[in-house]
Amino acid sequence: MAASWPGLWPAVTGAVVALLFLLLWRRRRAGGAGRVCVAVLGDLGRSPRMQYHALALARHRREVALLGYLQNRPHRDVLQSENIRLVPVAELRGLRVGPKLFQYVLKVLVQSVQLLYTLLRIEQPSYILLQQNPPGLPSIAVAWVAGLFWGSKLIIDWHNYGYTIMSLSHGRNHPLVLIAKWYEKLFGRLSDHNLCVTDAMKKDLWVNFKIKAVTLYDKPASYFKETPLDLQHNLYMKLAKDYEPFKPRYYRAVNPSAEGSAFTERDGKSGNVVKTRGRPALLISSTSWTVINAPSHLSALTSVLSSPDYERFIKEGAKLPALVCVITGKGPLKDYYNGLIQKLHFKHIQICTPWLEAEDYPLLLGSADLGVCLHKSSSGLDLPMKVVDMFGCCLPVCAIHFECLHELVKHNENGLIFRDSKELAEQLKMLFLEFPTLEGKLQSFRENLRVSRQQRWDESWDQIVLPLLGNKE
Repeated sequence: MAASWPGLWPAVTGAVVALLFLLLWRRRRAGGAGRVCVAVLGDLGRSPRMQYHALALARHRREVALLGYLQNRPHRDVLQSENIRLVPVAELRGLRVGPKLFQYVLKVLVQSVQLLYTLLRIEQPSYILLQQNPPGLPSIAVAWVAGLFWGSKLIIDWHNYGYTIMSLSHGRNHPLVLIAKWYEKLFGRLSDHNLCVTDAMKKDLWVNFKIKAVTLYDKPASYFKETPLDLQHNLYMKLAKDYEPFKPRYYRAVNPSAEGSAFTERDGKSGNVVKTRGRPALLISSTSWTVINAPSHLSALTSVLSSPDYERFIKEGAKLPALVCVITGKGPLKDYYNGLIQKLHFKHIQICTPWLEAEDYPLLLGSADLGVCLHKSSSGLDLPMKVVDMFGCCLPVCAIHFECLHELVKHNENGLIFRDSKELAEQLKMLFLEFPTLEGKLQSFRENLRVSRQQRWDESWDQIVLPLLGNKE
């Protein structure tokens, strides 16, 4: 959903008048028992952690208003829940009046009015659970004001700092970055409770902001698990309709009735599914295809894949498989980078960039052979949720190093940590040697993930968040 500036001014004026009227007419009351507003100043479909919050609240029979942009469809479980109501917010576009600084200030002001108006139109909540992630301005202050009006308690879930994201484009000493840091520090202290994603962030919030937080690690939802072979085949056949790397490499004359993909084959008579002999290895990564993320992802990954070493080793007789590299995600620069990818000419490596439905993404993770994470935190304090989901599917990971990654990826236990593309290339060769043998590091990592039986989101949420809400069903 989008809103352009020319047609927005009457709505903004009306919203201001309506807010003044509401504030004069209504008096502050104790928050509505049992109701929670989960607010995201971003795309709900790409905010899995906040969707998980909403589902956990609904599971405990709380009425949830899930507020945010509706660019991408949220998970089916969210849409089907009787206790969750989606509250759309129109994404602002087309504010092209004056210099960039003026545009930014104008956007913040308009978003403030828009968000506050939306928060005051929902049914009175007892809690407002706010995602603190870019853009940091103006969500915290607006949620705090709405909380004052409703008598609601404010819970901030710190995923990252908005000012560190801004510093990637403007530099750490830019006036806007310094204002954003001051803003997060000031209004963050006004919350009633705080959650964060790592112990490193918990420590940083206290040392630098004097904000006490509780660590709620990202955990995989129950549907992130290893995919049965039959479902793998169905997914591969679905993707093969649109993506060349999933199509069968050859058809067997001995069994013309077999239905095949690049990875699996179903017998036409018995219906049994088997993995194809000589199948490629399936490697999965993801990016948001933005100016900030896509270049670093592609430069690291394509430099490894385009290295002559991998294909040279195959030519020299090393038992390395062909690679199918799937880069998932959606963003404004996807078409541009797809054009660059098409100019890469490989014999044993194929790259495709599908956008997957929310229900298909866990199935693909549960079918893959290796995950590659090239996420670098702007603050060095958050962890990549994509790795959490991969581990839920018992999928080993190669992840690029940053400060607190060790809280999630245990080097040589559930995956490998690398620092540059050369080290990643060496890790790929080591892991895929003699593929698809059930021996070696790759299988060892997978077995370690199976044995660990990591805690799921619902268990973790009940232990950490539910007590903050008074445990009332």
